[in-house]
Amino acid sequence: MASGNQTVVYLSEQVIVLCSCVLSFVGSSVIILTYICWSDLRTTPRKLLVFLSVSDWLSAVSYAFGVWRVFHTDSLDCIVQGAISTFANTSSFFWTVAIAVYLYVFIVRSSQRVADSLVLFFHLVSWGVPLAITVAAVCLNKIGYNASEVSVGWCWVRINAPDRVLWMLLTGKIWEFLAYLTLPVLYILIKRHIHIAHAALSEYRPILANRPPSHSFSSMADMKLTLIPVIFIVLRIWSTVRFILLLAGSPARLNPVLVTLHGIGNTSQGAANCIMFVLFTQPIRTRLCTALCCCSKCRAEVQRSDDAPHRLLPGQDPSTQREEDSTARAQTDR
Repeated sequence: MASGNQTVVYLSEQVIVLCSCVLSFVGSSVIILTYICWSDLRTTPRKLLVFLSVSDWLSAVSYAFGVWRVFHTDSLDCIVQGAISTFANTSSFFWTVAIAVYLYVFIVRSSQRVADSLVLFFHLVSWGVPLAITVAAVCLNKIGYNASEVSVGWCWVRINAPDRVLWMLLTGKIWEFLAYLTLPVLYILIKRHIHIAHAALSEYRPILANRPPSHSFSSMADMKLTLIPVIFIVLRIWSTVRFILLLAGSPARLNPVLVTLHGIGNTSQGAANCIMFVLFTQPIRTRLCTALCCCSKCRAEVQRSDDAPHRLLPGQDPSTQREEDSTARAQTDR
């Protein structure tokens, strides 16, 4: 799969990764639109999810452009695409960890006031640090063509930069490693706290016997707390494996399956978040289905109303129908 000093990106890999980008674009857009459309869903955790979705949206668009173009030189559009994807991807890491920190403070520390006060800090870190790193990398001429050595067609850190490993760490990998460590620890602590609280509450269940059971809600929340770090690691691990293989100088990083998994993993975060926080969240899923059904019913009713005047009744002459239509239009004009 290597051609000289360049990793060849096959058409099949392009198509698969582009489809993943489209799904992530749609998923991120759905999360953002549901937040805008339904004001009662605008809680702080979902607001943080929207900021994460903005980063994933930018990532999907920039990665799609890079995969479609498959750059071969340090062109201007290569540098722009590399800068946008670097900023968006790094910001996505920070917002993913920020959501976990917020939930930990809110649930485990039982302090909504402290959790809400962290939102401004999250903005400064999750937008500011990636922006500073990206601007520094562009100004120092570190972003550009990297021969798809640790990418799938898109541009990142220049392949010929003497300190490229350092800049690969700064523009993504070190934050990825920290997220691998931080997310499982925080979500395990959150799950442990919830289970302890449920165990303590079980002593009072005879008193609350008349209350409707909420096992399905609890099990779904428990499943999400398990899936969030697992899905993040499963999606991101392939790029980490290729990075480690690059450091080791192993040609295994050029394996077509590994390259494809890397492309899918780096571009699927928006789609995964949509599945977990829209499709697997019953109130939002119900509203979304209702809205889609209403739209289809409205279109059907409009179509029927447009077709109705043109239908002839049994035994009605076409000329009579035209006269009736002209009379109706004249009356309407008055």
